[in-house]
Amino acid sequence: MSAVLNTPPAAAPANDTVTQARELTDGFHLVIDALKLNDIDTIFGLPGIPITDFTRMAQAEGMRVISFRHEQHAGNAAAAAGFLTRKPGICLTVSAPGFLNGLTALANATTNCFPMILISGSSEREIVDLQQGDYEEMDQLAIAKPLCKAAFRVLHAQDIGVGIARAIRSALSGRPGGVYLDLPAKLFAQTMDAEAGKHSLIKVVDPAPRQIPAPDSVERALALLKGAKRPLILLGKGAAYAQADADIRALIEKTGIPYLPMSMAKGLLPDTHAQSAAPARSYVLAEADVVMLVGARLNWLLSHGKGKTWGARPKQFIQIDIAPTEIDSNVAIAAPLIGDIGSCVSALLGGIDSNWARPPADWLGAIAERRDKNLSKMAATLAQNPSPMNFHSALNVVRELVKKHPDAMLVNEGANTLDFTRSIVDMYEPRKRLDVGTWGIMGIGMGFAVAAAVTTGKPVIAIEGDSAFGFSGMEVETICRYNLPICIVVFNNNGVYKGTDVNPRGGDVAPTVFVKNARYDLMMQAFGGVGVHATTPAELKAAMDEAIASGKPTLINAVIDETAGTESGRITSLNPQSAATKK
Repeated sequence: MSAVLNTPPAAAPANDTVTQARELTDGFHLVIDALKLNDIDTIFGLPGIPITDFTRMAQAEGMRVISFRHEQHAGNAAAAAGFLTRKPGICLTVSAPGFLNGLTALANATTNCFPMILISGSSEREIVDLQQGDYEEMDQLAIAKPLCKAAFRVLHAQDIGVGIARAIRSALSGRPGGVYLDLPAKLFAQTMDAEAGKHSLIKVVDPAPRQIPAPDSVERALALLKGAKRPLILLGKGAAYAQADADIRALIEKTGIPYLPMSMAKGLLPDTHAQSAAPARSYVLAEADVVMLVGARLNWLLSHGKGKTWGARPKQFIQIDIAPTEIDSNVAIAAPLIGDIGSCVSALLGGIDSNWARPPADWLGAIAERRDKNLSKMAATLAQNPSPMNFHSALNVVRELVKKHPDAMLVNEGANTLDFTRSIVDMYEPRKRLDVGTWGIMGIGMGFAVAAAVTTGKPVIAIEGDSAFGFSGMEVETICRYNLPICIVVFNNNGVYKGTDVNPRGGDVAPTVFVKNARYDLMMQAFGGVGVHATTPAELKAAMDEAIASGKPTLINAVIDETAGTESGRITSLNPQSAATKK
């Protein structure tokens, strides 16, 4: 039993001291046992005071401990693991600065509704409260509270089981999110009776219970769908998290309603599915008269449900969400459907019978016409082979590779790199795409890639803008240290958005320009991985094929035209510009 302390060798004589020692456990082991009791077997973190020994003990007790070079990336890994597994990902950090590094990932996890628990060591309460200047003194609980779903502090060993149970339940119940768990240094060394310690632990039962929608709300939603002339189903990453894949597909196919996936919902149905309206996105958003949101929010990613994106036609919305407070947050929701996605979709399916009328032919025909036109236009662009490569010619290689290996995980971040990859690379299976999510932040790449590899065991393809890669690039050492099957492709155009800006006064380079002709591939070679410099689609294809076949950590420095790309990608409108410099 892991909770027993100071167990003597088998030949040692039994005596009262040994017997007493055998009956004690401590905070270190109680935390480990509580996590293992709840089927949590992996920790992402970074060792240091006061949790170094904890990482050693956790590994010795059979947990997998993935140690990063920076806490933010460990936190991002924990968040992605939570999304993929529907169990809270665990990030472990040291106090104060380490806690703050992990806090960015915790806040991002909460915004994205990813279940995650940030566990940090901390200074003792009596010193913090009197502000007496302890090592890395900080009131971490107070700082974390506004930025996560819940925050708890455990002061006594006998409360560790309760603290971890509350953190797990808070992370998973209702709308998932991030939870902070504060463990002061003294807690780890506290001892208690081993048997009492065992009984103090809690195995959380049904932390995310089904929430069945009200029958009248189901009838209201079905009636609105039945009366629609131009219906549309919009799938968000919440639909992917729900893992109600079969029912979601059945609902779409039985109703015949076209669907539009948000980026992390791609693959719930193959992007090549006949009912996918993604290639006609602008048209369907503007022209639909009834839109059903499944695990998606009308936030900035969907222009808040307003404005020119949604056109002049009046619309009615059906929204499936587990949080009643999300309803009417931007526009009126005509048919709110409150409950977990699996239960709501199942209830809707129950109302779809053989007499269900499929959407009007003119609506489906108009979508098909625009889809085929846009796909043909895209195919012609992808067929070009400019020198140097641009986003399209390079991503055509990735597109074909993912088609050949649909079970591979795709991680994606950047500005233009994100936008072009999202529209060019088709996904075929659910939860295979991880990207910047609701906040659109950079720096998630390597953490997400590590989590995808560790959690799924599948090959990972990380498509990175050179700017985005810079946020977490040192984690290539982590990838090599654990020999993870990750192929990183850095789209190198010498700068942020482009590498062409010039300082009009001379001297320093422009703020958006990087070192010209940088060799990111040599970083991977420095740590024993495979580094490849690719300047043509053929070289990129050969390197990616080899990476997937070998499973070796690989970084490909894909040189693309430095004039390729646009300012801020597709969210230029969010980037204020001086009237004097607008072109």
